[in-house]
Amino acid sequence: MPRIPEPFKPLQLSPNPFIDDVGPLYGAMIDGRFVMGFQVEERHCNPAGNCHGGMLMTLADMVLLIGANFGAGVNRFLVTVSLATDFLAPAPVGSWLEGRVDVLRVTRRLIFVQGIVSIAGEPCLRINATLKPVGDSSPGHAPARYLG
Repeated sequence: MPRIPEPFKPLQLSPNPFIDDVGPLYGAMIDGRFVMGFQVEERHCNPAGNCHGGMLMTLADMVLLIGANFGAGVNRFLVTVSLATDFLAPAPVGSWLEGRVDVLRVTRRLIFVQGIVSIAGEPCLRINATLKPVGDSSPGHAPARYLG
């Protein structure tokens, strides 16, 4: 059973069969910033006992999408146009990962974001993305919704 640090709580996400299968993902507001948390379980690992790169990319995508909604305040569904990840260090089974995002620029059609995913304060992923808001602004995509 995972041990989730305070103040993290399970994220309140729309039904998503893929994320439901690989999650749960956790979130918290720490020092006024959204932080996403995730614990690496054996089911997430490659044969070497480290979190599989595909799972780390999934985490990167989710933290950038949700973090952008917090940082940009657009309250919209966002889709990923491009995603880049630099794998800086392995994430062994049992690791607690925390992702933080900075919104670099918001235009009428795109949002540019970057972030770091770390283990105990040490970076393991450097991430950045270009995101596209779709649809209208909606309370269903407002940041408060994710933290319940």
